[in-house]
Amino acid sequence: MPEEKELAINTTPIISLIAATGSLDMLPLLYSRVWVPFEVCREIHAGGADNFAITEFEQMSWLHKQNTPVKIPVLLQNSLDSGEAAVIQLALQEDIELVAIDENVGRRFARLSGLNLTGSIGILLKAKKLGYPISMRDAIRRMRQRGIWLGNSVVEFALREAGE
Repeated sequence: MPEEKELAINTTPIISLIAATGSLDMLPLLYSRVWVPFEVCREIHAGGADNFAITEFEQMSWLHKQNTPVKIPVLLQNSLDSGEAAVIQLALQEDIELVAIDENVGRRFARLSGLNLTGSIGILLKAKKLGYPISMRDAIRRMRQRGIWLGNSVVEFALREAGE
């Protein structure tokens, strides 16, 4: 049974979780509703060099995908990419306390906005602690193979917390 917490999620955690596990299946086990701003949907559909994660993202019909852009204040617009700015603004607008952002600047703005934070690694650790079958070492390896940058201190923390 998921917590009653809702989550607004950015592009990088979506791509990272799909790289790590092949899906986003752990999210509905962890959160009552997962919000995806229009801007993040657009970034996912842009697909990068090899269209990675588009199919998996589209299959997740339970995601609360927004159909219209968020009205983003100028400060956020000028300081962050559109996905991060939209996640923060959507969370503030819809009274969502928790956001999933991996990038440092976006995390800093989220904190300054009074939001609680998690990221790809935090979600994977939470899922593992609740019994979702994840090898953190394998998840990290798959993320890195996809070109997702993870600092050594983050990797060491994740492996330590996961008991690996």
